[in-house]
Amino acid sequence: MNGTTAPSPWLPTAPCTPGRCAVHPDPDAGRGALAAGAVLASARLAAGIGAVLLGVLCLPAAALLPAPARLALVRYWVRAVVRAFGVRVRFDGAAAVPADRPLLVVANHVSWLDIPLLAAVLPGRMVAKAEVRRWPVLGTLAALGGTLFIDRDRLRALPGTVRAMAAVLAGGGRVIVFPEGSTWCGRAGGRFRPAAFQAALDSGADVQPVRIDYRPTDAAAYVGDDPLGASLWRLAATRGVTADVRILDPLSAGRHGDRRSLAAAAQRAVTEAAVLPHAARPRPVPTHAASPRAIPPRAVLPRTVPPRVVAQRAAGQRAVPQRAVASDSANLPSSSVHQRDRSRPASASSSRTPA
Repeated sequence: MNGTTAPSPWLPTAPCTPGRCAVHPDPDAGRGALAAGAVLASARLAAGIGAVLLGVLCLPAAALLPAPARLALVRYWVRAVVRAFGVRVRFDGAAAVPADRPLLVVANHVSWLDIPLLAAVLPGRMVAKAEVRRWPVLGTLAALGGTLFIDRDRLRALPGTVRAMAAVLAGGGRVIVFPEGSTWCGRAGGRFRPAAFQAALDSGADVQPVRIDYRPTDAAAYVGDDPLGASLWRLAATRGVTADVRILDPLSAGRHGDRRSLAAAAQRAVTEAAVLPHAARPRPVPTHAASPRAIPPRAVLPRTVPPRVVAQRAAGQRAVPQRAVASDSANLPSSSVHQRDRSRPASASSSRTPA
C-alpha cells in the first residue's frame, strides 16, 4: 500500500518519497565496484524471481496437501524468497504464538517485504489494496492465497471488507492488515486507522501487534510512486540488509470499549517496541538480583565463630552448644573456621586456630 498522495480526503498520506527515503547508487564509487554490485544484484534478482516462480509451479500440488503441511510449505517458501534477495531475518517472540487461534495481525508498513515476512511466521489472509491484484505474478499469488482486496477509492466498500474480515476471524482464521494504510520509510510512521479493528470486536478475536524494522532502512523502503521493479533491484543491490520481526503480546479486544481505543493500544505497543540491534538489547535480570533489598543482609555475610568457641577449640575442650538466639551467626550458612569476622573488630583471628 505505497503512496504519498491521497486521491480521496479520507485516505492516509505519508511524507516519504523514493528520492528522500530510498538508497541510490553512490556516484563516487569506482567502475569496478559498480560492476561487481551489478553482478551481485543480477544474481540475487534472478534467484528471487526464480524462487517466486517455483512457488507458482508448486501451487497445484500444494493445494492437495493437508492444511498444516500446506502452511508449513508456505512458510519455507516465503523464507526462501526473502533469503534469495539477500535479506537476513530475525524473528523474536514467534515461538509464543498459538497455532490454532484466530488473530487479527496488525503491523507497521515499510515495504512489500512485510507481506512475505509475516507470511513466514503468521500465515493468514492478507488485506491489500485492489491495485495489488493487477501486479504481475505477485497479484496472482495474492489472489490464490485468499487476499481480501479493498478498493481504497470507495469509502462505501469499507464496511463490507470489515464484515469479510470478521467472518474469517469468527471461522478461526487469521487476518493480516497494515492499519497505517500506506507504506512509510521506517523513520516515520502513520496513525493506525481504527476501521479494521472493528472486525476483532465483532468476532471476539485477539489483536496480535507486530513490529517490523529493516537495517539499512533505505534499502527496503517502498514508498511513494516507487516502481516495484526499482524496489526489487535496490534491495538486491544492497549488501547486509537485515529484517527484524518482533511478535508482541496479543491484545484482548474485549478489554477495549471501541475500535479507536483498540487501535490506539495496538499502535502504542508497536511504537514502543522499536527493535534494537540484538547486541544492544538488555538481558533479563534474575529476580533475586533485581535489587539489593531482595537479599537478606545476613545471607551475604560469612558465618562467624564466637571467640569463646575458638579459644575452647584451641585448648582442646569441647565447645558448649550456643542458644539459637545468642547470635545471628547460628542461622547463617556454614563456612570455614579459618574465615575472619569482617563485620566487627578482629578480637579473634584465624591465626590463633591450629592448622
